[in-house]
Amino acid sequence: MKKGIHQAKKEYKLVHQILCVTFVDFQRQTLQGFVELHIQPLVPLLSRIKLNCRQCRIYRVCIKGPGLDSWLEAAFLTDDPCAKIGTDSRKRNLDYFYSNLQNAVNQTEPENDGGEITVRLPSETMPLVEDKKILRVSIEFVLDKPSSGIHFCIPNGEGSFAKRNAHMFSYNWGNSSRLWFPCIDSLSEICTWKIEVTADPDMMVVSPGDLAEKIYTEDEKRITHHFTLTTPTSASNIGIAVGPFEVVSDPEMSDVTYFVLPGLKPLVKNTTSFLAEAFEFFEETLNTQYPHSTFKLVFVDEAYETSQVFQSLAILNTNLLHPPFIIEQPFETRRYLIESLAQQFFGMFVSIQSWADLWLIRGISLYLTGLFVKKMFGNNEYRHWLMKEMETLCIYELDGPSLAPLYPFPLAAVPLDGKYDSKHEIKQESLLKQHPHLISSEQLKMLETKSHLIMRMVELRIGQDLLMQTFNKVLSLATSAAARRSDSSHWNSMLISTNGFLKTISTVSGKDINVFVDQWICHTGVAKFNVSFSFNRKRNIIELEMTQYSGKGCQKYVGPLIVCVQELDGSFSHTVQVEDTVSRHEIPCHSKSRRNKKKKIPLITGEEVDMDLSATFDTDSPVLWVRVDPDMTWARRVIIQQPDYMWQYQLRYERDVTSQIEAVRALQKYPCIGTRNALVDILHQNEAFFRVRTECAQSLAKVLIADTELSGEQTELIEIFEKMFGSKACASIPRYNDFSNFITYFIQKAIPFALSNQRLDNTQCASFITKFILNLLKFNDNRTNHFSDGGYLSALIEALGNTIGPADNRITETTVKSSLPLNEEARAVLSEVNRRLNMEKILSSFKYSVTCSCLKAIRRLQVTGHIPAESAFFRKYSQYGLFEDIRLTALEILVDFVHVNSSEKDLDWLLDLVEKDPVPRIRHHIVMCLTKSPPFEKKKSVDSVFNNLTLVERLWQLMNSDCTLEYRLRCSIMEFYSTLWGRITPPCVPSHGFGVVIDLKEKKALSNITAPKAPASPEMGASVSAGEEGTLAKKRRLSVEHFDDQMMDSFPGTPMSMCSEGSATNKIKLKIKLAGEETSHDSGSDFLPPVKTNDPLGLSLLDDNESNSSKKVKKKKKKKHKHKDKNKDHEKNSSKGLDLANTSLPGVNRELSLDDRLASANSPLSLSLSRTGEEFKPDNVTEMMVDSDELSDM
Repeated sequence: MKKGIHQAKKEYKLVHQILCVTFVDFQRQTLQGFVELHIQPLVPLLSRIKLNCRQCRIYRVCIKGPGLDSWLEAAFLTDDPCAKIGTDSRKRNLDYFYSNLQNAVNQTEPENDGGEITVRLPSETMPLVEDKKILRVSIEFVLDKPSSGIHFCIPNGEGSFAKRNAHMFSYNWGNSSRLWFPCIDSLSEICTWKIEVTADPDMMVVSPGDLAEKIYTEDEKRITHHFTLTTPTSASNIGIAVGPFEVVSDPEMSDVTYFVLPGLKPLVKNTTSFLAEAFEFFEETLNTQYPHSTFKLVFVDEAYETSQVFQSLAILNTNLLHPPFIIEQPFETRRYLIESLAQQFFGMFVSIQSWADLWLIRGISLYLTGLFVKKMFGNNEYRHWLMKEMETLCIYELDGPSLAPLYPFPLAAVPLDGKYDSKHEIKQESLLKQHPHLISSEQLKMLETKSHLIMRMVELRIGQDLLMQTFNKVLSLATSAAARRSDSSHWNSMLISTNGFLKTISTVSGKDINVFVDQWICHTGVAKFNVSFSFNRKRNIIELEMTQYSGKGCQKYVGPLIVCVQELDGSFSHTVQVEDTVSRHEIPCHSKSRRNKKKKIPLITGEEVDMDLSATFDTDSPVLWVRVDPDMTWARRVIIQQPDYMWQYQLRYERDVTSQIEAVRALQKYPCIGTRNALVDILHQNEAFFRVRTECAQSLAKVLIADTELSGEQTELIEIFEKMFGSKACASIPRYNDFSNFITYFIQKAIPFALSNQRLDNTQCASFITKFILNLLKFNDNRTNHFSDGGYLSALIEALGNTIGPADNRITETTVKSSLPLNEEARAVLSEVNRRLNMEKILSSFKYSVTCSCLKAIRRLQVTGHIPAESAFFRKYSQYGLFEDIRLTALEILVDFVHVNSSEKDLDWLLDLVEKDPVPRIRHHIVMCLTKSPPFEKKKSVDSVFNNLTLVERLWQLMNSDCTLEYRLRCSIMEFYSTLWGRITPPCVPSHGFGVVIDLKEKKALSNITAPKAPASPEMGASVSAGEEGTLAKKRRLSVEHFDDQMMDSFPGTPMSMCSEGSATNKIKLKIKLAGEETSHDSGSDFLPPVKTNDPLGLSLLDDNESNSSKKVKKKKKKKHKHKDKNKDHEKNSSKGLDLANTSLPGVNRELSLDDRLASANSPLSLSLSRTGEEFKPDNVTEMMVDSDELSDM
């Protein structure tokens, strides 16, 4: 464990664990079994052991050790602090909730000596503990209808579960194996394993490790599968799958096995044909063998994530399987399979020491994935992927919520020996900042993206060869430690830490990169540059000015930066030192001013090309274009200011795809003939990368409508399409589909959609474009094509829907359907979409892509006002049982109904699905969509119908109790809550207690008195008899169960005015009369209301010597003295509160310690305490708050 990190001293170590699932009941969705943990005591006074277990019912705990003849029953306590977080019914702010959640997660982390189960060791085991003998702890458990951790997929139908393809599998989010079996759920607590699973004979069991044997049970009705896992790993890396799987062995590697549901076996070969090549690549690159004896890939329905990785096992979504005639899917499938394999090296075999090192393991696995993507798909695709990763990170950091530091403490001051001073000690809470149970899935995704980019920065810093040597050294140490199965003291070498990794880099390369890494993982944000330059003809230099932005998500970068200048005599790279927010640099030019209009110019690749320089306005400048940080060395966003002709040169002659895409996007701001010619030339250029050509098509459509001089060339893209794909006899009719050339296939898909964005007045699309796309659908012929045209048809329908502009007479929900005033284009679009939607029911496309596009097109017709906006149609397509992609598309449209149409019933329906839908991915996807398209904006929350207490309470209930076992869903709901109201209390939630808000500008006061309606409750200011006051005090208290109803009845939307505008002075004095008082009190008095109550605890809320009558208002003192008095009064009042720490609560004996309570005679063997954390208060005590000092200030 890293030095300097404040963690509890470990008192025991897990060396081996047996997981035995004795029964899998698909009918009741139940697991039954036991675990046996072999615990090695590390201290002689060990008295209790803490384990992790949630959602399971524990029957009993037994302990046995060397020399003991029988098992000894052990007492235990269960306490789950994560079950209920926000126990204060009055608080609804996210900071309060997050703080409590972080404390709860910290209490259950094994690294902090935490857990949900506390087992007390029997006295008979004390001699064994003193001798540090291994103890065997056996726990019997039952998991009944799990809501998380294990998923049962049981399709409707007749016959046995095997015939219905029913199956079950485990899934993980962070360290959540505790959700389905008792364990020490820590990534750093590794051990060897033995796994036994008993299932029906027609079911196949898949688990990590080697299948040792299969044995029938005594009644010969079931089979027990025995697996052994000799490579130490953590409980978080254990997963299982049970179902009627068909087994497929890899033809080239006998140790790789695939498991698919019946009927999908023919798809396996085409989907996984490249995997043998990936194995060979990783073994050669890392110079080490695959660390496990087997690799199993299981394809399941309703997967929690597209890919879930366990030790020597990957559970994948069935939708990744594809036949050989599908073009788009292999790009996604291969990337997921490659990443699953890379994580077997770093993630499963080599684990992390703490959550602070999560960035390291994710960054390495994604970096290795990128290397194989580069080998398989080419350098252009790899750099395009890096560019998208960089853009995604910058958008999240600069325009989104931004990301926390990846590492909790600075590395710059840490010496190479790894020893920390005391000032660098970090508490355990700091290590949980990146815990998956505390951050949303979007944040985790951005963490992985940034980690990948940082790992690539390390490669550029020390070189790929040295980085591979570092990886090899880490794997070699882990392999050596794993071989010593009997000596667990060496297993720490299988754990990697940030400090240890940097020390290994220093050993291998001789370079200290702590300062460099510290800048990017210990600080937030990305760098943002604005670059401009000019050519100084007299001095033949470039005067470059670089401005850094400051603000949210921006990091001030200090260090070297590469500027690449393409000149007439070649490309030259210059390194400038950035030290200030605004820095100016003089870059010398190597070329003289141009004289010839045409010249052969060498590029950065060494290639010489003929350039037509006639478009240049400045004939004296030898500079053709300028690039900053061309290799994406840093996490940054660069905005370069240069003339249009330089962007045109960069697009035409630069060979880097990221540079070309940058030029294409920049040229959208310069609509002219030169820009149009450059875009058209690249679109026709077969040598150009296909993603650059598709970008050109999109930009060309925008350029043609932005310049009036090009208004007569609206058909330019149509002519290009007809030239490339039209038949010889009639160019307006497309040829038979031929997708054998994938590059032209993507161009053929991109041009129609680009045309749909070509609008005459930014709203309406030209009618000839709509007819052109309708003709493409009409004459589409795929009879002679070897590939599916489902993706192509889907793109055409999406483009067709995008051509629809706003209707002249918008249709409302009350419009009669039989009299729809559809124009000709809209009617044709609706007819074609309806026809394609019906054809899908007969002959469906791959993954129902055409159906999804049709649903989007129908929604487009609704949004533009051509047909009534009805959500019931889309609800039918979002029901459970339909294909997953159709459901996701329909749910996205329903979220749009909430966002655009402010549909309360649709929001309620969506939240019902979040609570009850059986598919975890669907529930999570709804919340993610609501976060991206919220029902209302935070700035406009006051005017929204959704900004009400009902929605606040519903989301709070989901976070606090309904989703306590769904870590990913809970964190996403927290992010949604933050999107709506921020981290403070929502404004629609009334404050508790008595207070007055005074607006000096409007000269009126508004009350925020929390007085829920109750029968026989007097009005504000009415007198109350002494006998009624105790009863009234009880009625004033809000019950948690009826919080919503009481609040909605008690707090109307318009606050009650307490004071008119008639006051002529800014000094407003209020007369306040409380219930039960005969006289009123001035607002400036130091008044405390009398409270008459029975005190069952023998405590008093007020000092006996304090007078209950109101005091006279004293003259105002100086402001600083008044604040001191206020602080003293506050401390004085605080000291008079209930001392709950020493209060005897019902059912809890505070005089006994935890061990004594476990051992007490009246304590049952299994005792469960619910720690809700609610404050204990007498029922008849009234709490009122009078902020008299604040009122006196006014």
